[in-house]
Amino acid sequence: MYENAFNKIEKDLRAEEGIANELDYVEQTSWVLFLKYLHDLEIERQDRAELEGKDYAPIITGKYRWDKWAAPLKNGALDPNAMIGDDLTTFVDQDLFPHLAAFRQSAESPQTIQYKIGEVFTELRNKFRSGYILRDVLEQIDSLAFNTQEQRHELSELYETRIRRMGNAGRNGGEYYTPRPLIRAMIKVTDPKIGETIYDGACGSAGFLCEAFAYLTTNPDGTRKDVGSHWDTLQNRTFYGQEKKGLAYVIGIMNMVLHGIEAPNLIHSNTLNENVMDIQESGRHDIILANPPFGGGERREVQQNFPIRTGETAYLFLQHFIRKLRAGGRAAVVIKNTFLSNTDNASVALRRELLEAAELHTILDCPQGTFQGAGVKTVVLFFEKGAPTRDIWYYQLDPGRSLGKTNPLNDDDLAEFVELQRTRANGPKSWIVGRADLDEDTCDLSVKNPNAPEAEALRSPEEIIADMLARDAETAQILEDIRGML
Repeated sequence: MYENAFNKIEKDLRAEEGIANELDYVEQTSWVLFLKYLHDLEIERQDRAELEGKDYAPIITGKYRWDKWAAPLKNGALDPNAMIGDDLTTFVDQDLFPHLAAFRQSAESPQTIQYKIGEVFTELRNKFRSGYILRDVLEQIDSLAFNTQEQRHELSELYETRIRRMGNAGRNGGEYYTPRPLIRAMIKVTDPKIGETIYDGACGSAGFLCEAFAYLTTNPDGTRKDVGSHWDTLQNRTFYGQEKKGLAYVIGIMNMVLHGIEAPNLIHSNTLNENVMDIQESGRHDIILANPPFGGGERREVQQNFPIRTGETAYLFLQHFIRKLRAGGRAAVVIKNTFLSNTDNASVALRRELLEAAELHTILDCPQGTFQGAGVKTVVLFFEKGAPTRDIWYYQLDPGRSLGKTNPLNDDDLAEFVELQRTRANGPKSWIVGRADLDEDTCDLSVKNPNAPEAEALRSPEEIIADMLARDAETAQILEDIRGML
């Protein structure tokens, strides 16, 4: 049902002149999905309140309710007087969006679903130009039900698929998407527990936070855990994130809501504007999971917030994460593999700080193509705050095939890494390097597998020339023999 509805919506959107690409597709499908999900959530809350003999005050009321404007029914069918055409787009643009955006000012606090609704509709703009196409999309989405965990799970899986396609549509989208198998492996190694806080300071579409929520609420066999007594903790005091870009922030909020986190603790701000020397214990976290953007050029005033000043965005984020982690906290951070060996002052200083401030216990070397369209190789740094590094376990991921759009990374590719990491065993793809064995001047952390089979030695120029002359002589003899037969 969900797949068919999404396909029909996509077909409708191809005919909408205001929607140009995959980014627009996800953005515009999202706000409609979001409102239908909220409507079903409100009905569920109201029914529960009635059963418990309590009053319930809806968040969205009057003509702004889904069943008043998007899907008004009469005798079990769509009301013939339902808005369509220009009436519908005018209502959405001039009435609905401004009304919902005002929730940002009227909400009691930023940690409420009302505030998140206000932020979503402050950031987004309706791009439907045809009220007839919008009416078709509304009818498709109204046919979807979000009443059970299974239905919500199916919806969130489809939504993730669309986010992935958005990520592959261009660099702006690609910054938001990290392959979910890699995220799941990072979460398994850090092994968060209920009661710990989990943070991503560059959360994009909130993939790390959504997968961490799934990890904490799902058994290994895929069934749902009974977390009843911990539900309030998981909803309100576990997941935290920040995101600079407007569309990524909105997609992140909606992704978390669709995964079951009703009022995400996401903040729309540039994480790097915070002076890392001002971070207090109350602002630190137990787990950090992140894939910060790299290659950016941060302004001088932003660089002033860090002891190691550099324009490389990823290096600033890594400094932020080191200081944002509580003592004993665990982190897994994706970064370009050039961080391991660059000889500039910032790279060397940052490697030294990481080795001294935390135990960098694992480096996962990812193959080319792990991040589709990125064009760079990456590694994942796993570290624990509190004690300096003693030794580092390396694992060189080799799925045995070229990765690409039609052949992406999968969970099986990472199964051996997750298993071996528990004991940090040596093998053909894994080895340990002691801190004392590192070059003290450069702290070079380059991936150099001592267990890899030695490549065949290259032949000397003399051998190559001798071989060419022998083949020339053989060819000349064959031609001479042929001449003799003519």
